[in-house]
Amino acid sequence: MMDRPPRKRFPPARKGPPPPGGRPPRHQSGVARDGVILYGWHTVSAALANPARKIRKLMLTENAARRLAEAGIVPSVAPEMVRPAEIDRLLGPDVVHQGFFAEAEPLAGPSLDALPREGLILVLDQITDPHNVGAILRSAAAFAVKAVVTTARHSPEATGVLAKSASGALELVPLVIVQNLARALAAMNEQGILTVGLDSAGDADLASLPLTAPLALVLGAEGKGLRQLTRETCASVARLDLPGDIKSLNVSNAAALALYISASRLGLMG
Repeated sequence: MMDRPPRKRFPPARKGPPPPGGRPPRHQSGVARDGVILYGWHTVSAALANPARKIRKLMLTENAARRLAEAGIVPSVAPEMVRPAEIDRLLGPDVVHQGFFAEAEPLAGPSLDALPREGLILVLDQITDPHNVGAILRSAAAFAVKAVVTTARHSPEATGVLAKSASGALELVPLVIVQNLARALAAMNEQGILTVGLDSAGDADLASLPLTAPLALVLGAEGKGLRQLTRETCASVARLDLPGDIKSLNVSNAAALALYISASRLGLMG
């Protein structure tokens, strides 16, 4: 449930086109004229270092510009030098932007048919929390995941809060957007990709399940878990056996643990 906006005196309506991200606040929607909003040191510096990412607009504070120069990163567009309060005005006073703000074009993702036939793949079944998806992407980058497959609906856009939580991983892990997850999983099964759903009621412990690469780990939504059709389409459903009294993890933590177990068992850690 969204917080009720505080009562305050609004400035006069500005003329001309609405500011980028004008519908909800920028830090909630992250959308800027069909583009994306990026902020924070790791997120923006990774985008600037990615030749595939087209930057439309870049705003930097003096300290941020100095930090980029010290890192040897040369922006592809001339930055607009601003005070921190100007970025605060765009994102909100509580957003930690570290003096970096960019509007960029979305990255083009590969098609399902172009998924690599090696290593690890993550599949997200309607995970809607952008913080969780961003954290999952960060773990995916750490474990050299080849791609993350997610749905066009019931999933957050690759922008704003998600991008900040991913800490630069958006530039490193390809996103594959599909319309129907069950059909996508069926296609992956036909392509020889082993699809393993993760669920606390899985038939076997992931640590003992026979695993082969390419391996796709399928994660369910917060609270709901895997949808029934998703479970039925996976080649198998596994659980994460935990020694403590709490037997379930936040989905981003579960993703990191499952990736570690799978990468270790497939010999991908060295």
